[in-house]
Amino acid sequence: MGRVGLWSADFDLQPMSQAQEAIAEVEEMGYSSVWVPEAVLREPFASTALLLSATKKLVLATGIASLHARTAQTMNAGWKTVTEAFPDRFVLGIGVSHAPMVTGVHKGAYDKPYSTMVEYLDAMDSGLYFSPAPTTTPRRVLAALGPKMLTLAAERADGAHPYFTPAEHTAFARTTMGGEAFLAPEVAVVLETDATKARDIARGYMKTYTRLPNYANNLKRFGFSDDEIIDQNDRLVDAIVGWGSTDAVVARIKEHFDAGADHVCIQVLTDATGTLPMREWRELADATRGL
Repeated sequence: MGRVGLWSADFDLQPMSQAQEAIAEVEEMGYSSVWVPEAVLREPFASTALLLSATKKLVLATGIASLHARTAQTMNAGWKTVTEAFPDRFVLGIGVSHAPMVTGVHKGAYDKPYSTMVEYLDAMDSGLYFSPAPTTTPRRVLAALGPKMLTLAAERADGAHPYFTPAEHTAFARTTMGGEAFLAPEVAVVLETDATKARDIARGYMKTYTRLPNYANNLKRFGFSDDEIIDQNDRLVDAIVGWGSTDAVVARIKEHFDAGADHVCIQVLTDATGTLPMREWRELADATRGL
């Protein structure tokens, strides 16, 4: 997957033909992988297959496909279908999502996320699949924040894809999972040197996540108080989002590598909602080439 990839929901906000043109250009920039979410956007197996068909070597990863959105049998089939069609070019990221999404959108029950994941992986691994098998080993990672899920990611998957975390969490994840498991944190960045403007853009992104208990509780694990999380104070903003010059942003990405990441997927934030940040992606492709 390379050392540096992109994480973006913006492809799902474009007509598919335009998204395919854009992702082909991203591949030409030199990125070797792109992570796409699910949430209330496109169905991820269909979306990744269509995006993969527009590229030559790029790896697509789901960050993440919710286990509450499909049965384990269906998840297993989708995983193997895309892997068979695009050998070594698909990574399945699976997560338990969040209670508001599960109960409000999927009309399911959100309870005991760790046990739910264990049972789901068991069901996936015993699932039936009679179509032609992939010629390469299917790869999966788990959305993981706490120690139990991180350990499970090392034991039952190729590794972990933490999201919305400071560099201290990357060090914690590496220690928890050991040296062999693949660790691919998402890192949000803003290429803006004006502190007020950069933090305003960051807070616009962060407000969705600081309200979710899974993320809030994880931030508390690393010393952030309820007030800091609710107010999104500067200390929290600066820990979660790397902002400033290109060199400052690259330095933040490097912090995660120094803490033990194998791969960092960059999420570029701008004040232009729904617009593909092609200029910023190209600038960071050049700046991160040597990491």
